[in-house]
Order: sequence, then C-alpha cells, then structure tokens
Amino acid sequence: MKTLVICSGGLDSVSLAHITANEHQLTRLVSFDYGQRHRKEVDFAEAASRRLGVPFHLIDMRGIGAVLSGSALTDDIDVPDGHYAEETMRITVVPNRNAIMLSIGFGIAVAQGDEAVATAVHGGDHFIYPDCRPAFTRAFDAMQQAALDGYAEIRLHTPFVEHSKAEIVRQGARHGTPFAQTWSCYKGGEVHCGRCGTCVERREAFHLAGVSDPTVYADPDYWTEALAARGQS
Repeated sequence: MKTLVICSGGLDSVSLAHITANEHQLTRLVSFDYGQRHRKEVDFAEAASRRLGVPFHLIDMRGIGAVLSGSALTDDIDVPDGHYAEETMRITVVPNRNAIMLSIGFGIAVAQGDEAVATAVHGGDHFIYPDCRPAFTRAFDAMQQAALDGYAEIRLHTPFVEHSKAEIVRQGARHGTPFAQTWSCYKGGEVHCGRCGTCVERREAFHLAGVSDPTVYADPDYWTEALAARGQS
C-alpha cells in the first residue's frame, strides 16, 4: 500500500515512518510549518525523509496558524511543566490542527497517486486532544471517502490510535527507529527540557516499554516527581 506519512519529527511520527517503510510502501513524508514556537522537530522530520529515501514536503501554514491563536504552541504563552493533565495541557491545543493537516495530506495523496495517509495519533492523547480520538479518525475517514467519491480512494491509516506511547516505543524499536533522531519537547531548547508534558510522557514511555532512552534531558529526573505529583492529585 503506497502510504504518505504525516511526520512532525517527533517520536511517534518518526516511528510510524520507519514502521511504514518496513510494512508498506512509504512514498513521502509531509510536515507543516504553522508558526509553532520552534521548528526543531521539522528538521528531524526532514532528516527522517533523507534516511528513508523518500521525498519531504514542508507545507507553509503560517498564515493559517496566525489565526489559530490561544495555544502555548503558537503564542507567547508559557508551556506548562508536569505530566499531561487536562487542566494544564489544554493550553497546548491548536484548534482543528489535525483536521486541517490531514485534509492537506489527503489532497497531496490524491495528486501523487498514493493509497493511504498515515498519522501517528495515539491513545495517550485522547483526553486532551479531540482530533486524536478514534471517533474523530473514523469520522474523518468517512468524510474523505465522501469528498473523493468516484475520483480516488485514499484510506486513513491510524495504527496507534488505541495504543499507548510505550507501545509505540516498543514497535519503533522493533523497526529500528533511531529515537535519538526525534524531537518531542515543546520548549525547543538546546536539548529536551525534561519538564514539559511531552518530555515527561516521552521519558515515562521508554521506562514502561523497557527500552533504553537515548534522549538528553536538561532535567532528567523531573519525570518521577511529575508522576508522583499526578498520583497524589
């Protein structure tokens, strides 16, 4: 199955790219510049495309991102520290981001003759990000079948949608994902901060998966404090 992968450069999407390259026919990686607070992860996505020998498409969505305001990922708002929690991580929601990106991905897939669009949404994001939930992915796939009816048949591929991040680490490791060549941190410093929700989730996922974490963190031990605090709340 000729498959386009939406790839941010993070652990989940780069793992998906490597898995897809092994199990299907990976055709291209597509990333988006929506005016996010840093572009470090985009560089990791482009590096993944070179490593896997497929074209890389960077879509300029800065004009759209400028009006999707109110998120710590796009505006000058502090990124919260600690484990994912609805009351703190809601500030990292970019309105309708996945729906917009997937629509563009489907358009590219049709134009380039691909058969599927793959995205790395996963179970750990369900309670915070509505456009990562199974109900959304099912509805979006059905909408695209209607939008392309009689013209093209492209399927939405979401292999992680019911999986934890730890399971993504396990699968990524089995398929040779170079985890050190992925970027998760929302803050975009010289190294992963170790304190934001994505860093804590990343560190915990390696621990639960029983896979060695090659990531350099500015605060490598904070994740245990964050998990303890969550358990007490």
